[in-house]
Amino acid sequence: MTKRVLLIAFHFPPLNSSSGLQRPLSLARYLPARGWQPAVLTASVGAYESTEPASVAALPADLVIVRSMALDAARHLALRGWYPGWLGIPDRWATWLLSAVPAGLRLIRRFRPVVIWSTYPLSTTHLIGLALHRLSGLHWVADFRDPMVEHLNGEWFPGDARLRRARLRIEKLVARHAAAVTFCTDSARQIYLERHRERKEGQLAVVIANGFDPEPFEVVEAESLARQFPEVPRRRLTLLHSGTLYPGPDRDPGAFLAAVRGLRSRGALPDNLRIVLRATGYDHTYRPLIERLALTDIVELAPPVSYRVALREMLDADGLLLFQGHTSNPAIPAKVYEYLRARRPILALVDAAGETATLLRRAGVGRLLPIDDVARIELGLGSFLPNLRSGTEPVLTRAAADLYSRLHRVDEFATLFSRLHSG
Repeated sequence: MTKRVLLIAFHFPPLNSSSGLQRPLSLARYLPARGWQPAVLTASVGAYESTEPASVAALPADLVIVRSMALDAARHLALRGWYPGWLGIPDRWATWLLSAVPAGLRLIRRFRPVVIWSTYPLSTTHLIGLALHRLSGLHWVADFRDPMVEHLNGEWFPGDARLRRARLRIEKLVARHAAAVTFCTDSARQIYLERHRERKEGQLAVVIANGFDPEPFEVVEAESLARQFPEVPRRRLTLLHSGTLYPGPDRDPGAFLAAVRGLRSRGALPDNLRIVLRATGYDHTYRPLIERLALTDIVELAPPVSYRVALREMLDADGLLLFQGHTSNPAIPAKVYEYLRARRPILALVDAAGETATLLRRAGVGRLLPIDDVARIELGLGSFLPNLRSGTEPVLTRAAADLYSRLHRVDEFATLFSRLHSG
């Protein structure tokens, strides 16, 4: 007998994003085969800064989707680019709550789900999930993925005290009311458990990791999307980073670029090397740095592309770059699982004590280097590049890579939903 679940997710097609929407998208696509029929409550398309209309083709034709009005404070409520800070608490789309709750109640009456699921990285989704849970009495699963608030080495993240207090209040409400909470890593789970020792009686706290969606990989492997890229001579040795980079301890490629410059100055850099930083979001920050280091003939700041084209580029690269500092140690970027499935050598500039380093060590792949140590990056990159040319840098077998498929994660969510429903 098919059971029904209401998925509340801001990140959903046609939003032009890769990691943020893949978790709810995989549930929407693969839950029916596991005895659960989903319906989706999401935001109006106008709430998204960037869209990819073709991405809706990945959605099941019979999927029930309800979109309600959400305004972006930075775009819709700003005057000459300025808006009061309180409009961005707990996030810039807090107005979504006003339309989503009545829309969700109508959907619950019509669709009759037995479980509600809300997912971060937008805090407002959990407020919507809480309201619908309290008004309907249905089981509520709050998917945190990663910690909403972190305290590392005496420093708080996020740094804005108002935003931090708002997120902690939401966490406390989740701890008090949710039937289950889920996380992508054990570190994120432990942070929550230690912070909220008083929780709803019987609340389940479960780790359900991220993964890769197998279907897009199968599609791009079966067809050529190379025409969407400028022609690049095949003799060039290509390193790729796909996704956002930014200044600070967590995603800054500055030390890596300095190491590239150091290798070049010593004549230890291959003449045919090409480094692609795809969709950094901070090209204006990194272009002057690349020019100052005289690396413009090697390092390319490339614009965003569709998700499938991005996957094709990963599959074609000689090596994949990963940047993650210690401030994100409890998290594993969803991109890591796509890298594992692409089965290309990984140069991982990550903290050795973080969850990402643990995952890569367990998988037996990835060259691990600290993100901020120029000398060690230069040494590691100097031996990584010859291994790319010789094909001796380790990668996963196809069977080993398939263990990180999101199909396994959907199985785990279906089991959790069934446990709540039968309990």
